[in-house]
Amino acid sequence: MTDDLIYTERVSSARTQLLFIALTVLFGVLAAWRVKAARASRLARVFLFFAAFFLFYVLNYRTLVIRLTPAALKLKFGLFTWTVSLDNVASRGHDELPALQRLGGAGIHFMKVRQRYRVSFNFLEYPRVVIALKRKAGPVRDVSFSTRQPDGVLELIHTVLAAKRTVNHADIERQVRH
Repeated sequence: MTDDLIYTERVSSARTQLLFIALTVLFGVLAAWRVKAARASRLARVFLFFAAFFLFYVLNYRTLVIRLTPAALKLKFGLFTWTVSLDNVASRGHDELPALQRLGGAGIHFMKVRQRYRVSFNFLEYPRVVIALKRKAGPVRDVSFSTRQPDGVLELIHTVLAAKRTVNHADIERQVRH
Protein backbone atom coordinates (compact mmCIF):
# COMPACT_ATOMS: atom_id res chain seq x y z
CA MET A 1 0.00 0.00 0.00
CA THR A 2 1.49 3.37 -0.97
CA ASP A 3 -0.99 5.77 0.67
CA ASP A 4 0.86 5.58 4.01
CA LEU A 5 4.28 5.94 2.39
CA ILE A 6 6.28 8.70 4.09
CA TYR A 7 9.53 8.43 2.16
CA THR A 8 10.98 6.45 -0.70
CA GLU A 9 14.40 6.55 -2.32
CA ARG A 10 16.09 4.55 -5.04
CA VAL A 11 19.86 4.46 -4.65
CA SER A 12 22.08 3.16 -7.43
CA SER A 13 25.70 3.55 -8.42
CA ALA A 14 27.12 3.59 -11.94
CA ARG A 15 30.62 3.11 -10.49
CA THR A 16 29.63 0.04 -8.49
CA GLN A 17 27.70 -1.40 -11.44
CA LEU A 18 30.71 -0.83 -13.72
CA LEU A 19 33.01 -2.54 -11.19
CA PHE A 20 30.77 -5.63 -11.04
CA ILE A 21 30.46 -5.77 -14.84
CA ALA A 22 34.25 -5.51 -15.20
CA LEU A 23 34.79 -8.32 -12.67
CA THR A 24 32.20 -10.50 -14.44
CA VAL A 25 33.92 -9.99 -17.79
CA LEU A 26 37.41 -10.48 -16.31
CA PHE A 27 36.54 -13.81 -14.69
CA GLY A 28 34.55 -14.90 -17.75
CA VAL A 29 37.55 -14.23 -19.99
CA LEU A 30 39.89 -16.01 -17.57
CA ALA A 31 37.55 -19.02 -17.45
CA ALA A 32 37.38 -19.16 -21.26
CA TRP A 33 41.17 -18.86 -21.48
CA ARG A 34 41.67 -21.75 -19.01
CA VAL A 35 39.09 -23.94 -20.79
CA LYS A 36 40.78 -23.31 -24.13
CA ALA A 37 44.26 -23.95 -22.70
CA ALA A 38 43.57 -26.97 -20.50
CA ARG A 39 39.98 -28.06 -21.04
CA ALA A 40 37.77 -27.82 -17.95
CA SER A 41 40.48 -27.49 -15.31
CA ARG A 42 39.87 -26.76 -11.65
CA LEU A 43 41.10 -23.19 -12.15
CA ALA A 44 38.62 -22.73 -15.02
CA ARG A 45 35.81 -23.79 -12.68
CA VAL A 46 37.01 -21.31 -10.04
CA PHE A 47 37.07 -18.50 -12.62
CA LEU A 48 33.63 -19.53 -13.89
CA PHE A 49 32.30 -19.50 -10.32
CA PHE A 50 33.54 -15.93 -9.80
CA ALA A 51 32.13 -14.84 -13.17
CA ALA A 52 28.71 -16.20 -12.15
CA PHE A 53 29.07 -14.68 -8.67
CA PHE A 54 29.73 -11.19 -10.05
CA LEU A 55 27.02 -11.59 -12.70
CA PHE A 56 24.60 -12.17 -9.81
CA TYR A 57 25.90 -8.94 -8.23
CA VAL A 58 25.40 -7.08 -11.53
CA LEU A 59 21.78 -8.21 -11.69
CA ASN A 60 20.82 -8.16 -8.01
CA TYR A 61 22.63 -5.16 -6.52
CA ARG A 62 21.66 -2.63 -9.15
CA THR A 63 19.29 -0.54 -6.99
CA LEU A 64 18.62 -0.23 -3.27
CA VAL A 65 15.01 0.77 -2.60
CA ILE A 66 14.32 2.46 0.74
CA ARG A 67 10.69 2.78 1.89
CA LEU A 68 9.55 4.38 5.13
CA THR A 69 5.98 4.07 6.41
CA PRO A 70 4.56 4.88 9.86
CA ALA A 71 5.01 1.21 10.76
CA ALA A 72 8.31 0.15 9.21
CA LEU A 73 11.45 0.83 7.24
CA LYS A 74 11.87 -1.53 4.30
CA LEU A 75 15.17 -2.03 2.43
CA LYS A 76 15.09 -3.95 -0.84
CA PHE A 77 18.16 -4.95 -2.82
CA GLY A 78 17.10 -7.14 -5.76
CA LEU A 79 15.82 -10.44 -4.39
CA PHE A 80 16.51 -9.52 -0.77
CA THR A 81 14.29 -7.45 1.52
CA TRP A 82 14.86 -6.46 5.14
CA THR A 83 12.06 -4.86 7.16
CA VAL A 84 12.62 -3.01 10.44
CA SER A 85 9.51 -2.41 12.51
CA LEU A 86 9.73 1.14 13.85
CA ASP A 87 8.56 -0.23 17.21
CA ASN A 88 11.91 -2.05 17.31
CA VAL A 89 14.13 1.03 16.84
CA ALA A 90 16.25 1.76 19.90
CA SER A 91 18.36 4.52 18.31
CA ARG A 92 19.52 5.81 14.98
CA GLY A 93 22.37 7.91 13.64
CA HIS A 94 25.07 8.38 11.03
CA ASP A 95 27.09 5.23 10.41
CA GLU A 96 30.69 5.99 11.41
CA LEU A 97 32.99 3.09 10.53
CA PRO A 98 36.72 2.51 10.15
CA ALA A 99 37.83 2.76 6.48
CA LEU A 100 38.27 -1.00 6.01
CA GLN A 101 34.71 -1.75 7.09
CA ARG A 102 33.25 1.30 5.32
CA LEU A 103 34.96 0.47 2.01
CA GLY A 104 34.73 -3.31 2.36
CA GLY A 105 32.26 -3.83 -0.44
CA ALA A 106 28.92 -3.00 -1.97
CA GLY A 107 25.74 -5.04 -1.67
CA ILE A 108 24.55 -6.73 1.50
CA HIS A 109 27.12 -7.53 4.16
CA PHE A 110 27.03 -8.96 7.64
CA MET A 111 29.74 -7.80 10.03
CA LYS A 112 30.54 -7.14 13.65
CA VAL A 113 30.91 -3.48 14.65
CA ARG A 114 31.72 -2.53 18.26
CA GLN A 115 30.69 -6.02 19.44
CA ARG A 116 27.30 -5.77 17.71
CA TYR A 117 26.33 -7.88 14.69
CA ARG A 118 25.10 -5.77 11.78
CA VAL A 119 23.53 -6.16 8.36
CA SER A 120 24.56 -3.46 5.93
CA PHE A 121 22.86 -2.58 2.63
CA ASN A 122 25.33 -0.32 0.91
CA PHE A 123 27.02 1.32 -2.02
CA LEU A 124 30.57 2.53 -1.51
CA GLU A 125 30.18 6.18 -2.46
CA TYR A 126 27.14 7.12 -0.37
CA PRO A 127 26.90 7.88 3.35
CA ARG A 128 25.11 5.41 5.58
CA VAL A 129 22.58 5.53 8.38
CA VAL A 130 22.56 2.96 11.17
CA ILE A 131 19.59 1.81 13.23
CA ALA A 132 20.11 -0.01 16.53
CA LEU A 133 17.38 -2.54 17.28
CA LYS A 134 15.66 -2.99 20.65
CA ARG A 135 15.23 -6.70 19.97
CA LYS A 136 17.63 -8.68 17.82
CA ALA A 137 16.49 -10.03 14.46
CA GLY A 138 18.24 -13.37 14.59
CA PRO A 139 21.82 -12.41 15.48
CA VAL A 140 21.44 -8.90 13.95
CA ARG A 141 21.41 -5.98 16.40
CA ASP A 142 22.01 -3.11 13.94
CA VAL A 143 20.89 -2.34 10.39
CA SER A 144 22.76 0.17 8.22
CA PHE A 145 22.04 1.39 4.71
CA SER A 146 23.29 3.87 2.13
CA THR A 147 21.25 6.93 1.32
CA ARG A 148 21.83 10.15 -0.56
CA GLN A 149 20.00 12.04 2.20
CA PRO A 150 21.13 10.69 5.59
CA ASP A 151 20.06 13.78 7.58
CA GLY A 152 16.61 13.80 5.96
CA VAL A 153 16.10 10.07 6.56
CA LEU A 154 17.19 10.37 10.20
CA GLU A 155 14.88 13.34 10.73
CA LEU A 156 11.92 11.48 9.19
CA ILE A 157 12.53 8.42 11.37
CA HIS A 158 12.81 10.70 14.42
CA THR A 159 9.53 12.43 13.49
CA VAL A 160 7.68 9.14 13.00
CA LEU A 161 9.00 7.74 16.30
CA ALA A 162 8.06 10.94 18.17
CA ALA A 163 4.56 10.83 16.67
CA LYS A 164 4.20 7.16 17.67
CA ARG A 165 5.24 7.98 21.26
CA THR A 166 2.72 10.84 21.38
CA VAL A 167 -0.07 8.63 20.03
CA ASN A 168 0.85 5.78 22.40
CA HIS A 169 1.01 8.18 25.35
CA ALA A 170 -2.44 9.59 24.44
CA ASP A 171 -3.84 6.04 24.15
CA ILE A 172 -2.45 5.13 27.58
CA GLU A 173 -3.92 8.27 29.16
CA ARG A 174 -7.29 7.52 27.53
CA GLN A 175 -7.25 3.95 28.87
CA VAL A 176 -6.29 5.06 32.38
CA ARG A 177 -9.15 7.57 32.52
CA HIS A 178 -11.73 4.90 31.63
